[in-house]
Amino acid sequence: MTRRILVIDDEPGIRQALGQLLEYEGFDVKTASGGAEGITLYDSFRPQLVFLDVKMAGLDGLEVLKRLRQADPNATVVMISGHATIQTAVEATQLGAYDILEKPLDTDRVLVLLRNAFENRQLSEENDRLRETIESRYEIVGRSFGIRSLLERIERVAGTPARVLITGENGTGKELVARAIHRGSQRARKTFVEVNCAAIPSELIESELFGHMKGSFTGAISDRAGKFEQAHGGTLFLDEIGDMSQSAQAKVLRVLQDGVVTRIGGSKPVQVDVRVLAATNKNLEDEIAAGRFREDLYYRLNVVPITVPALRERREDISLLVRHFLQQFAARDGLPARSISDEALQRLSELDWPGNVRELRNTMERLVILASAASISASDVDRLVGRRTSEPSGLGNLLDCNTFEEFKQAAERAFLLAKLRAFDWNVSETARALDMPRSNLYKKIERYALTRESLPG
Repeated sequence: MTRRILVIDDEPGIRQALGQLLEYEGFDVKTASGGAEGITLYDSFRPQLVFLDVKMAGLDGLEVLKRLRQADPNATVVMISGHATIQTAVEATQLGAYDILEKPLDTDRVLVLLRNAFENRQLSEENDRLRETIESRYEIVGRSFGIRSLLERIERVAGTPARVLITGENGTGKELVARAIHRGSQRARKTFVEVNCAAIPSELIESELFGHMKGSFTGAISDRAGKFEQAHGGTLFLDEIGDMSQSAQAKVLRVLQDGVVTRIGGSKPVQVDVRVLAATNKNLEDEIAAGRFREDLYYRLNVVPITVPALRERREDISLLVRHFLQQFAARDGLPARSISDEALQRLSELDWPGNVRELRNTMERLVILASAASISASDVDRLVGRRTSEPSGLGNLLDCNTFEEFKQAAERAFLLAKLRAFDWNVSETARALDMPRSNLYKKIERYALTRESLPG
């Protein structure tokens, strides 16, 4: 690949000598005798590096540097000067110059600088590509009214410091919403730290959030910063906040009020600057009424509420999501590239998705791996997913319940049946889709005496 360099200097001797050296080293070189000409050439030539004289007639080098960086924030510019001063160097650095060289130019110094500059640029481009790949994993896909409304609210709240409470069923993409808010905020270049409150035992959640000092409890073999400290300057995402213990809730409330944390076993408070986003699949107002969640913490977190729609509420997005997952699997996960027939898309759109987008993604991964041809067919969907109606199995029995407790148990049983059928009775996949320990799912299967024969035919 040809590497392009632009030399902007009003001295013909410098342009000629530097141009010859760079061409000899294999670079594609263009030269300009002044600032205005250099800016015009930059727009058409798009060089990867610019050598720019500080003192020139007309537009001086610092002004040209300023304009180049405004037009292209990624421009790599090396200043050259016959009488560089500390003030000039500082000003050039503040304007975004990569380095500054003094005349007469030393050939060895120029070559070392070129190698370092291009290695640095390559690393920066690789980081940008990696960031794009990571962000594509967390892209919110859809054109339905529900998704458009969701994206509009994300855009409006992202640039503010407001706390956000994200609600929705399991698998709807609450984490994607939190990451989108972080990306659109002024903290986007800082850390995004996620804590799944349901996955951490209650006796460890406080250590995880607030950190601990060496010897503060059995197993504390060294000082450790908690998630609040790790997220300083950035965003802390508290997922499944409804499962947090009461004692941890009280401490989180104090951190939100005072902006300081104290590690377990420590006495020195640490100032933290953290934007807190929280998510839950529970109705926190019901949890407050039942005495399981603090009302004052709820109001601290619920400054801006965002509800993520279930997949059944935006079925028109299923075909978009399917194609998005197919591209993602082939580009990032190295799975076979697959297309999909219109009949298969129609089958998938008609199915019930109690596990929402997460279940759809897992299903598409299964189809990509196990489909018999390069194009996923309707028969593949029937064979590997099953013929399921959009009516959750067993819900008709709910009308026969006499008490609310019977209703809840019947609803949970029907939901588990639908999930187990969706994953072809694969308990591990079902537990993962439900964000539930596998042992807990086995207990529920035993409690409700669920077997394959329980499933409607």
